Amino acid sequence: MFDDFAVDVVDVGETELFVRYGGSGSPVLLLHGHPRTHATWHRVAPVLAAHHSVICPDLRGYGRSGKPPTTADHAPYSKRAMAGDMVALMRALGHERFAVAGHDRGSYVAHRLAADHADVATRLVVMDGIPIGEALARADAKFAAAWWHWFFLGQTGKPAERVINADPDAWYTATADQMGQEAYEDYRRAIHDPDTVHAMCEDYRAGLTVDRANDDADRLAGHRVRCPTLFLWSAKDDMEELYGDPPQIWRQWADDVTGRAIDSGHHMAEEAPDELAAALLEFLRSAPA
Repeated sequence: MFDDFAVDVVDVGETELFVRYGGSGSPVLLLHGHPRTHATWHRVAPVLAAHHSVICPDLRGYGRSGKPPTTADHAPYSKRAMAGDMVALMRALGHERFAVAGHDRGSYVAHRLAADHADVATRLVVMDGIPIGEALARADAKFAAAWWHWFFLGQTGKPAERVINADPDAWYTATADQMGQEAYEDYRRAIHDPDTVHAMCEDYRAGLTVDRANDDADRLAGHRVRCPTLFLWSAKDDMEELYGDPPQIWRQWADDVTGRAIDSGHHMAEEAPDELAAALLEFLRSAPA
């Protein structure tokens, strides 16, 4: 897994990030979703690395990255804090400007990075996610039925950690056949760590509070993503059912948006790695230096 990629742990100020990186050329940062780790990219990253410098970290709180102490306002697990981690990580690895691509929860970090650090982001790719503020503003009974885990994981009065930690393998149901054995072992190590489970719940608690507030502030101020943006969604997931034409939503948040569906279920990097890698390479081909 990740042949010829280096492994490191990088101090980014508030925490340390576990990271794999390899390849050469213009840099691209790949951000995983919940409850995955960087290993979800193991079938995509080597393809990209033939043309780009590819960096695959575990987000703060996830996998083998650090887990800062939590606070009542959940700010340590905000997407703004995570985006700051990524800018510091990339600078530590020698990359001042770079493309960023995120899936699921990682898509919210990628969006926040491009919004907060316009001088850094050359390209933005978001996969299977619209802005958190937009999703919550549009939330209805259909959304609540399909994405109820947002609200379950986001509770504090009756925390989800007790339910998940009682039997992580029953709660999270990925398989080695789907993920690949090594990636599965990395993911399983993470979900069996109570500190990681708590941090992942804090990610969702931040989503319902401080992350939504940051998105709402951007909308009110007319603050948009300026770099070229690609939205990819899983054709066999529920993006179209919930939102109709998802790229049109992103055009309300970003200046230059293209989009296409990937023929897969939600975990596209595992289910359709060749199609996903091809879509990313095509979009990144014209990335500014």
